[in-house]
Parts: sequence; structure tokens; C-alpha cells
Amino acid sequence: MLILQRKAGESLAIGEEIEVTVLSVEAGRVRLAIQAPKSVPILRSELKTAAEVNREAAGEEASPLALLDVLGDPGLRD
Repeated sequence: MLILQRKAGESLAIGEEIEVTVLSVEAGRVRLAIQAPKSVPILRSELKTAAEVNREAAGEEASPLALLDVLGDPGLRD
């Protein structure tokens, strides 16, 4: 794992076609801009995990509430 420090306005390159720019850092949150080819999927890690759980659950019986728990947002259950 590579760990870098970047300030707002600074960027980093991943390979030849992907660039990640830090837009802002406020109140413990980082806003990123990612420029990549359309053929490169970009998913938040929690969505990737939810998709994997969904694929696994497709082969077995799982309640919708159990799947929502993977997303970690109790507000989605209301």
C-alpha cells in the first residue's frame, strides 16, 4: 500500500490514464475528483462490498434488511 499526503489542489497519477485530484479537505472529509477512462469502474468501497454480498445472496435466501446492514445506513430501513 502506498500512502501519500496531498493538499487541496494537488493530484496524483495512477498509470497513464487515471488522475486523482484533492478538491478540498474540510471537517475531516476529503473531496476527490477522479479522471479516468469510462471503461474503468469507480465504486465507493461500501458499494463494492454491497454488490459482492448481493451476488452471494442471489444464490441463497437473505432478507433485504440484512443486505441494508451491509451499507451501514440505518436510515435506509425507515
